[in-house]
Amino acid sequence: MSAADSAAHFHALLQFRGGAAARTAAAAAAAGLGQIVQAEEYLSQAQWTVLKSTECRYATHSLLHRNLGLLYIAKENYEEARYHLANDIYFASCAFGTEDIRTSGGYFHLANIFHGLKKLDLADTLYTKVSEIWSKYLNDRYQVLSQARIQQIDLLGKRFETDTGLDEAQEAEAIQILTSIWNIRESTSNTAPQKTIFVLKTLFMLYYLMMNSSKAQEYAMRAFNLAKEQHLSVHEQNTIEELLSLISAEEAHPIT
Repeated sequence: MSAADSAAHFHALLQFRGGAAARTAAAAAAAGLGQIVQAEEYLSQAQWTVLKSTECRYATHSLLHRNLGLLYIAKENYEEARYHLANDIYFASCAFGTEDIRTSGGYFHLANIFHGLKKLDLADTLYTKVSEIWSKYLNDRYQVLSQARIQQIDLLGKRFETDTGLDEAQEAEAIQILTSIWNIRESTSNTAPQKTIFVLKTLFMLYYLMMNSSKAQEYAMRAFNLAKEQHLSVHEQNTIEELLSLISAEEAHPIT
């Protein structure tokens, strides 16, 4: 196996086992179990392997630090967690850019730490950044698909299907991140309804691209009702109505 292949293999292994270790640590901490030690041992070994390797990519460093950050969150060692998440963001930014969805997870977990520490201004700034990153990705994806579907058919004679461009794990992460931010935003809906509506519209686009019309419609209706309750601008209400019209159009002309 070449050095490049070896590094790619380790990255895949870390993605699988490292994520599992971090999740195990979080579950163990929540249940008051001792399994957190096992997770820490694996991630310590992974850290040693990455540090001594000259072949590991920025993405691998990012993944390692994110898993270590989640481990230390589970251990309630927020200083160490912040250190590793800051490194995650740095390496992810080097690999993908500061505004990439693959970088957004680091911002999100760091925001959760600040939120838990009642540093709400810092948390709010990061939650806003995460929401904007996902909104831009999903709306850009929608625009690309819309342009393609103007042609109605592809080379195989079938209509272009709507999709997120994400794999299953990324879709699950998007749902978890955006739903968590929405739940936090709901507590400030009376004072900052635009922020809640922004996340709801982003959730709409996610589920619309996942072809889950019922969930998409649910979030669009929540956004529309909130806009009416808070007497937001007619423009804002019309924007949300346009989202609802996308659902109506899909129901009238389903993809076959």
